Amino acid sequence: MKKVTIYTDGACSGNPGIGGWGAILMYGEFKKEIHGADRLTTNNRMELLAAISALNCLKEACQVELYTDSAYLCNAFNQNWIWNWIRKDWKTASGKPVENKDLWLELLRLNGQHSISWHKVKGHSDNAFNNRCDELARNAVSELKREPNVNISSAGI
Repeated sequence: MKKVTIYTDGACSGNPGIGGWGAILMYGEFKKEIHGADRLTTNNRMELLAAISALNCLKEACQVELYTDSAYLCNAFNQNWIWNWIRKDWKTASGKPVENKDLWLELLRLNGQHSISWHKVKGHSDNAFNNRCDELARNAVSELKREPNVNISSAGI
């Protein structure tokens, strides 16, 4: 199984507002940067979409080390939130419907397809890859603000 490293980040100008995401995929000497934006979204949706978009770039099952500054994303898998949501028919601990269920379902599918280790990194710190993903996400937001009628996505999503 190929070993791939992925870094992801999401950003939002207003929450909700115009949002962007960025990701870097690395395999050996190969490195690919992808990004995208949405007109009306939330920061959490962009965090999840960054991971989904990156994982959807993989053409075969891989062993993935995925790094994100999103506690929301990491905790869902590392602290078993997602399995509890499923067990509770997609309700949170407080009984409210889980937000972003559509994206969580896609992440579950991808998590089953690949062997993924989810890692939390400190955002806006000294991690060059996380900082680059943040820059890609913010640039995607800026692109969409400049060109509001253009679909901004380098991942084909």
